[in-house]
Amino acid sequence: MKILVTGVTGQLGHDCVKELEDRGFEACGVSSRDFSLTDQAAVRSFLLAYHPDAIIHCAAYTAVDRAEDEVEQCMAVNEGGTRALAEACREIGAKMLYISTDYVFPGNGTEPYEVDDEKDPQNVYGRSKLAGEQAVRELLDAYFIVRISWVFGLNGRNFVRTMLQLSETHDMLTVVDDQIGSPTYTRDLAVLLADMIQTNAYGVYHATNEGFCSWADFAREIFRQAGRDTVVTPVPSSAYPTRAARPKNSRLSKKSLDQMRFARLPRWQDAVGRYLIELGTMKNTK
Repeated sequence: MKILVTGVTGQLGHDCVKELEDRGFEACGVSSRDFSLTDQAAVRSFLLAYHPDAIIHCAAYTAVDRAEDEVEQCMAVNEGGTRALAEACREIGAKMLYISTDYVFPGNGTEPYEVDDEKDPQNVYGRSKLAGEQAVRELLDAYFIVRISWVFGLNGRNFVRTMLQLSETHDMLTVVDDQIGSPTYTRDLAVLLADMIQTNAYGVYHATNEGFCSWADFAREIFRQAGRDTVVTPVPSSAYPTRAARPKNSRLSKKSLDQMRFARLPRWQDAVGRYLIELGTMKNTK
């Protein structure tokens, strides 16, 4: 298989290319340097020239707060760019895997969201990603939509890196404790996506590491495993108002994976431990 991966400079795209190459696939990782997702002609030209068997679409406009003021740009990338890729996939007969988000849901309640639960995104970013989902559904039959949350990986900034950096200069940190979800390690997720793209088990899935926690819980576990003494003080979301609304409930049900016999990802605490080892290894080799 020839597989095109968008967003190769990001956390997930980087790990997807590595996982695919480790398995012996021809994986072409692309970024905005190769073509702009907002340039439909450039998207089509690149895909027709490379002619992949499948696309894993990781690239996105992800500046959640800035999106509230850059609505057109966010929609152009997340809806328009996804539509352009889907149209090209239809033209060349390629399957498509689109990465989406828990932000497509209203973010209330306490139960994990099922894949077909009512959608009601509460910010521009969520609306743009849902519009991308709708474009994929409209244009393709051979598609996967995979919703994820709270991502951390080697190739970029994330909550784990931020907490580690802050712990170097702070004895105490206040962290939100009324937003609940599941951290997602991109190296674990890449394994699932590489498994998935080889199949015809098309449909919508939720994929995060197992278990739920608050951001405060997440921070405590990071410090515990990293051997840091920084104390975490839990606070409500109201203590940190943001330009874009954030979901209180980011829990995602993994029943969709079970139904199609895809392996669930390891528990999030285990993922944190392996990620810290990866970070340490990278630092020690510099």
